[in-house]
Amino acid sequence: MKELFSVRTVRKKVLMLSKLAGIALIFSYILSTGLPVSKDASLLIWLGFVLLLILGIDFFMQRFITKPIDKLNASAKRLARLDFSAPCSLVSADEFGELSSSLNMMAENLQQTLSRLEDANTQLERDVEKERLLLAERKELVDSLSHEMKTPLGIIRAYAEGLQDETDEVQQRKYAQVIVSEAERMNNLIVTLLDLSALESGAASLNVTRFDFVELVETVAGRLLIDSPDADFELQYELPEQKIFAETDQRRMEQVLSNLIVNAKKNVYPGGVLRLELTVDDGMLHFSIFNQGRPIPENELPKIWTKFYRDSGAEYSGSGLGLSIVAQILSMQNLPYGAENQTDRVRFYFSIPVTK
Repeated sequence: MKELFSVRTVRKKVLMLSKLAGIALIFSYILSTGLPVSKDASLLIWLGFVLLLILGIDFFMQRFITKPIDKLNASAKRLARLDFSAPCSLVSADEFGELSSSLNMMAENLQQTLSRLEDANTQLERDVEKERLLLAERKELVDSLSHEMKTPLGIIRAYAEGLQDETDEVQQRKYAQVIVSEAERMNNLIVTLLDLSALESGAASLNVTRFDFVELVETVAGRLLIDSPDADFELQYELPEQKIFAETDQRRMEQVLSNLIVNAKKNVYPGGVLRLELTVDDGMLHFSIFNQGRPIPENELPKIWTKFYRDSGAEYSGSGLGLSIVAQILSMQNLPYGAENQTDRVRFYFSIPVTK
C-alpha cells in the first residue's frame, strides 16, 4: 500500500501534479463563481488563479523534471568527452537519481578501464622500445664481432696455409703457436663479450661481501706489475699501511683493477713511470693509476668506455672491452669514475665508500 501511494517515481510525480492541478482548477472555478461579485469580476478572479496555478505547475515541473534532465545531460556530455573530473551531483529517490548513480558508476568504471589501458599501452611501448634496443644491440654486436674476428681469422688462415707448405719443424711450431695464440684471443673476446652482455642485461648480479680493499689492490698489482717479467717501466705506488674495508663484489672489483692496470701498463712509454695510488678522504677510498704515455685525444675521452673502442693511434692489441667492463661494473654500483689527461701522463680513477 505504501509503495502504491508513494511518489518516488517521475511518472507518479507528474500524475500527482496533474491531478492536483485539475482539482485546484475545479475548486477555484467553483469558489470564484460563488463570490458575491459580477460575472466579469468572477471570471477575472478565476483567470488570475489559473495564472498562478500555471506558474506553480511550471515551478514544480522545472524542479522535478527540467533541472534533473539538464544535470544528467551535462554529465553525459562530459562522459562523451572522457572528462571524469566532476561526477553527476544529482541526488534523488526517483529514476533520475538512479540514472545519476549509473552515470557515476559508468564514469568510474570507464576511468579505471582507461587507466589500465594507458598502463598497458605504456608497458607495451616500453616493451617495444626494449625490443628495438635489443635488436639494435644485437646488430651492433654482430657487426662488431664480424669486424673484430676478421683480423685473428685472417692471421689464423694465413699461418695455417703457411703451415701446410712449411717443412721446417721450428717454423711449423712457430706458426702453430701463432694459430693457438689467435684462437685464444678469439675465445677471450667471446667470453669477455658474453660477460659484459650479462652485466648490461642484468643477468649477472653483484655478490657483495666485506673485504680489505688495500689487500686486493696489493694482490692484483703485485701479480700484474711486480711479478711481470716484461716490465719496462718505473713502478711507483702509494698505499695505506692499515687495512681499509669496502663492501662490494670482490671478484668484479678485481676485474676493474686488472683492466685498469693492464690498460696503463700497455700504454706506458718504455722506461716511463707507472704510478698507483690508493688514498682515503672523507669516508671514500680513491683509486688512481697514472702512466707516462701518449695523451688520449680530448674528443675521444668520452668514447674510451664504449665497446670495441681502441685508440686510433694504437696498434692491434686487446679486445677493446676492458674499459667497457670497468664502466659497467662501476656504474652498477653508482660509483664515480673517469679518465683525464695530465702533464705528460694519463690518469684513470674511481672511488668507493669505506666500510667500518
